[in-house]
Amino acid sequence: MSSSRKEKFLALAAMDYAGKTTKELSKLCREVLDGGMHGLCFSPYEEGQKPGEQITEEQIRRRMEIISPYTDWVRSFSCTEGNELIPKVAREFGIKTMVGAWLGDDPKINEQEVTNLIQMANDGVVDIAAVGNEVLLRGDLTEDELLGFLSRG
Repeated sequence: MSSSRKEKFLALAAMDYAGKTTKELSKLCREVLDGGMHGLCFSPYEEGQKPGEQITEEQIRRRMEIISPYTDWVRSFSCTEGNELIPKVAREFGIKTMVGAWLGDDPKINEQEVTNLIQMANDGVVDIAAVGNEVLLRGDLTEDELLGFLSRG
């Protein structure tokens, strides 16, 4: 870990948050934001929405406008239901992407996730691809089934 990265890590990890007032916590958060973060897990869902609901490009854009001054990377977790628009919008804001294809026990959804991820990668908006990163833990697919998806790119 480089010196500056180590300092950023320690600035977050070594802080004692216990007993801080809301005002003090707010000040600490502002300092972290102003210093910038390497990347963020990105969720464009708005109040009352949950995974499985359609996401619009406009709501992705609104969320990206909020975080773009503070980060260089976003991590997304799906390539369907509008999430496939995240990498394109991120690229417009100069943000790099780690794009995840969410795999589960539904073959039709898995196929669409992987097809969309491959298309986005071919379009040049995926910097890092993550495929089914928890699918083995949950037992939704076998190792051979996951390897089959990984070999498609």
